[in-house]
Formats: sequence, structure tokens, C-alpha cells
Amino acid sequence: MRFSTSSIIAAPLLAAASVAAQQSITVNVGAGGSLAYDPPAVTANVGDVVTFQFQAKNHTVTQSTFASPCLSLEEPAPGFDSGFMPVAADLTTPPPSVSFTVNVTTPLWFYCKQTGHCEKGMVFAINPTADKSFAAFQAAANASNPADGTPGSASASSSAPARARRGPAVVGARGWALALDAMRVMGIEGHCTDGLIA
Repeated sequence: MRFSTSSIIAAPLLAAASVAAQQSITVNVGAGGSLAYDPPAVTANVGDVVTFQFQAKNHTVTQSTFASPCLSLEEPAPGFDSGFMPVAADLTTPPPSVSFTVNVTTPLWFYCKQTGHCEKGMVFAINPTADKSFAAFQAAANASNPADGTPGSASASSSAPARARRGPAVVGARGWALALDAMRVMGIEGHCTDGLIA
């Protein structure tokens, strides 16, 4: 088998170029006590890593669909969900973070599943398009039913996912008590609203 010098040199250079092309994107969740992701939308390539840094309060980054912004993606498989990340207002150490590696070029949609946050516009998008814009996604979130997150009259699309759910699975009283105790230790005041810590 014969190899040319140029092919032996080119292969590692191409691999290095693809790794160098990957970017790391930081998104602040709830910065300054806001109900927002900052920035609210990003453009990313396959292999890029989006790191969500959680600021004060208790938020999530939960994958949804354009059609149902305030419901967890469940079909064809459960989507990304950071889980609740309670953070004390006076946190002085680096904030907790979770990372998400982009694996498609199509739009990806996310929301905060804390009671009422999505319906107040706390949503995020990766690779929104002109047809499925961030503004339309946020408007649909604002129009969602605050009681259960179902799409409202200004729904972004008529096709809802086959199966979606609101918030975490049902947790027993002991689970909520442990979560509230952990929040108190961290200096976060919280209360339970509709099964979610607010």
C-alpha cells in the first residue's frame, strides 16, 4: 500500500480543523433575577457545545417543541432536561452549569419548566429560522395555558406532539421536603406551587 506524503499530512490537519471549528457557547439562565436566557437564541453547528450557567433562583433548561413551547419533549424520545437548579441570590462561587452538545442543524427549542416561567416568555432556541422564528416561539409560550402549559390560541403550529408532559414526574412529599430543605441550606426561599418549587 502506498501513501503520499501529502495525504499523511492532510488527514491530521483536517481532523484538527474540524475540532477547532467547534465552538463553546455560554448562555446565562436567569441572570440578574430575570426570567430569561441570555442570549435568548443562538446559531450553532453540529458538535458545538452550549453551556447553560444558572444564576439566582430555581430554573431549568427543558427541551420542548415549536408547537408546544411549555411542554416537555417526550416523543419520539424524551428531550434534554437539566432538572431544577436552585441557586442562592448571594452565590459567590462559579454558578452551576450544564452542557448540551448540538447534534443536528435543525431548530431546537427549550423552556424553563418552573411554574409560570415559560408562560412569561422564559424560552430559548438553537438555530431558529425565518419560518420558525424565536419571536413566534416566544409569542406561543406567552399564549400558553398557565395551568398546564398547553398551547393557547396563538399557538405556533397546529401540530402538537403525540405525547408531552408538564414539569417533572410526580414526586412524593418526602422528595419535595428534601428539595425544600436543600434550598433552605443554600439560602434560597422557596415554596411549593402546583407540585413545583417556586
